[in-house]
Amino acid sequence: MKIALIGCGFFAINQLHGWKGVDGAEVVALCDRDQGRLDVAAAMFDGVRTYTDAGAMFAEGGFDVVDIATTVGSHRPLVEMAARNNVHVICQKPFALTLSDARAMVEAVAATGKTLMVHENFRWQSAVRAAIDEVRSGVIGTPFFGRISFRSGYDVYSGQPYLAEGERFIIEDLGIHILDISRALFGNATRITATTRRINPAIKGEDVATMLLEHEGGATSVVDCSYATRRAPETFPESLLEIDGELGTIRLDAGYQLSVQIGEQVTTRDVSPPVLPWASRPWHNIQESVQIIQQHFVDCLRDGRAPETSGHDNLHTFALVEAAYLSAREHRTVTLADL
Repeated sequence: MKIALIGCGFFAINQLHGWKGVDGAEVVALCDRDQGRLDVAAAMFDGVRTYTDAGAMFAEGGFDVVDIATTVGSHRPLVEMAARNNVHVICQKPFALTLSDARAMVEAVAATGKTLMVHENFRWQSAVRAAIDEVRSGVIGTPFFGRISFRSGYDVYSGQPYLAEGERFIIEDLGIHILDISRALFGNATRITATTRRINPAIKGEDVATMLLEHEGGATSVVDCSYATRRAPETFPESLLEIDGELGTIRLDAGYQLSVQIGEQVTTRDVSPPVLPWASRPWHNIQESVQIIQQHFVDCLRDGRAPETSGHDNLHTFALVEAAYLSAREHRTVTLADL
């Protein structure tokens, strides 16, 4: 698969490293309006074509997949441009500015017969994946309760200063991942109740959110996230999980310790992610997940199956984000079917 990537900023460098490790993929074109960022990214590859205009890149073609790693305001025009040029699409999250935009983007790519996947990588972190696999194996029976928690005081603004400037922050940027993990564990949600707070006075958006979800299968999950939590040791960027089932409990605790308890018997194993040669702590679990999700995408294209985080699937996660903000704003429970 020949890959073109649009957007060579902070996080996209991880995607470029990831592509170099994906079996069956080759990066052939890069695009960024900033020549400096473009030059840094291009130095990672031999013979890669570079562009400062996406339209020019599409006009020249020569690639099978476009990986869109730009900020959210550009996603719809770029996805629709990709659809017009009949290529497969990976799009960074948050997928769209509005739910109607997201639906239009999914429809645009579906009409071409090509595949659209949202780069929703938290469910692909190997430690989180180990917990998901345990749940799906049926070892604890049918789950009825879960808590997915991400609480940290890590300074995420230093590398991504724009995060401090938006009216929305933690649900849109981080909570979307944690909500997606909840869906991966318990299925689609039918209702959500959310509260938000802003603790850090130097930012515009919310930095604390707590969400209660009711799922189609009857399970309940609590999704909570914070960038205002002071803790030692600092657990960034770990997601901590607790899943109760009819037969037992699964826990993913700090330090990547996965425990499965059935009756009185507890089995614990270390599911720490490897530090890939290009990765660095503490980001290594996210960096590994980037390569894993990209390999998943290429494998799905090869096998003719839909990616787990397809555009259609991500509509459910995106709707949860919109519903959470609506719930927090209006102090009420929101039914997803009403959106």
